[in-house]
Amino acid sequence: MKDVQGSIGTCVSLALRIGQTILSLSSLLFMSLGVGFYTFTAFCFLVIVMGLAIPWSFTLALLDGYSILAKCPIQQSRVLLVVILGDLVLSMLVLAAASSTASIVDLLLKAGASFCPPRLCTRYQISSATAFLSWILSLISCLSNLWLLPSL
Repeated sequence: MKDVQGSIGTCVSLALRIGQTILSLSSLLFMSLGVGFYTFTAFCFLVIVMGLAIPWSFTLALLDGYSILAKCPIQQSRVLLVVILGDLVLSMLVLAAASSTASIVDLLLKAGASFCPPRLCTRYQISSATAFLSWILSLISCLSNLWLLPSL
């Protein structure tokens, strides 16, 4: 089996998963600090997707940590396929949520301060930016695992 950096069971994968968890959590917190986030469907969609991304990334971080500590790489193609499909679906959802949130925030900023106070819109922008960063880490994890799949 090849040792692809970023694939499940490596230190790089553990760092990617921890990064995904932290960025998803920060995106969720910045969005939830705004009292009016529930009035826009895109913001609610981001909250739901980040609520799915946090346990997924944390669970896989635990799996990576166990695999590193036990020095037992994951060599089952079915497990790897489930991780790849989960990462792929979740990364698409995160990208869609981050993009829709960014577009709504841009629209609100152009509409004026009456629709979105600057402090609140800044929180929404930070939430969208951290969601994009979480998507990048998720995509890296997915592509690394996809690269490993044919060698099993």
